[in-house]
Amino acid sequence: MGGPLAGIKVIELAGIGPGPMCAMLLSDLGAEVVRVDRLVSTDLGLDRGRKFNVLNRGRRSVGVDLKSAEGVETVLELIGQADAVIEGFRPGVTERLGLGPEVCLARNPKLVYGRMTGWGQEGPIAHAAGHDINYVALSGALGSIGVAGGQPVPPLNLVGDFGGGALYLAFGLCAGLLEARQSGQGQVIDAAMVDGAASLMTAIYGMFASGSWDLDRGTNVLDTGSHLYGTYECADGEWVSIGSIEGKFHAELLEKMGLEPEEIPDRMDRTRWVEHKKRFTEIFLGKTRAQWCEIMEGSDVCFAPVLSLAEAPSHPHMKERGTFVELEGVVQPAPAPRFSRTPGEIQGPVPEPGQHTADVLGDWGWSADRIAALRSAGAIG
Repeated sequence: MGGPLAGIKVIELAGIGPGPMCAMLLSDLGAEVVRVDRLVSTDLGLDRGRKFNVLNRGRRSVGVDLKSAEGVETVLELIGQADAVIEGFRPGVTERLGLGPEVCLARNPKLVYGRMTGWGQEGPIAHAAGHDINYVALSGALGSIGVAGGQPVPPLNLVGDFGGGALYLAFGLCAGLLEARQSGQGQVIDAAMVDGAASLMTAIYGMFASGSWDLDRGTNVLDTGSHLYGTYECADGEWVSIGSIEGKFHAELLEKMGLEPEEIPDRMDRTRWVEHKKRFTEIFLGKTRAQWCEIMEGSDVCFAPVLSLAEAPSHPHMKERGTFVELEGVVQPAPAPRFSRTPGEIQGPVPEPGQHTADVLGDWGWSADRIAALRSAGAIG
């Protein structure tokens, strides 16, 4: 039957980072996503070779000259048949191209138009350049991550680009599509990474308001401040993670570490966290990671080894669940989440820009003569 989004048609105006990630998520769950690539790409210094750009997997690509009136009209006609659009340019760019939401919604009133930006569509710095690290910084997330006395540590680009950006846009698009089916009307989704990153921090803001979260990094229960939630080095230089927050889990942790309950009578006594962390550090250094896995893995300690990108796909749990797959020799995460009746799947490998132009236009109703004429005019590649 295909994935749960089978039958949904999406036009992706090609960009980088969170836009392609959002498009990949929708494609993995069954949507037909057509990626509109420009005929002349911009060199961002990030190209790794086609098959390694795995965020672009699972969709077909058409090459269009967006500076050409015929090219813009071609995209508008595709949008006229689509359910949703994804664009990730600075505010005003698609308007200048002739592909802004007003034009597209006039062509297709049921369209859900998804906009991905860092700062949002309006605000004092909406038009400024930025990247994930900047959006996470403004949301309060970056300032909360790091060890005591150290500098803020960027959480890769997971919280801004992918968590606060791609996932929130995908969620917004799905919600917009549901609403459009009921109302018969489309709308614009403004997915700003500053908003998404702030939303991901909701629980932490609540803890701060209650007085249970300190502004000093690395002094709280979830940010390496406590002995019971963090990482510890082992005798072989590898690391393990511990998350024994609840009392029963903490008690089991102490037992497996060879400690008596009275040695740490109050796990939430913040005044002794530094002392307890030092003791834990010494104990974990006494065994290798494999030895700690033998002792703790599968228990209620809330334990896992800290695995590298090379190791994670081979872990028995990941292998049994099929969390990773291999496509064109590239190991990559499988579609998520999972559906019992309409499972998602990767719909195909990463395309070359413009690889499917004629096929897509033909499938979407263009005649061979019209496709040839557009190509002769340089409107498509």
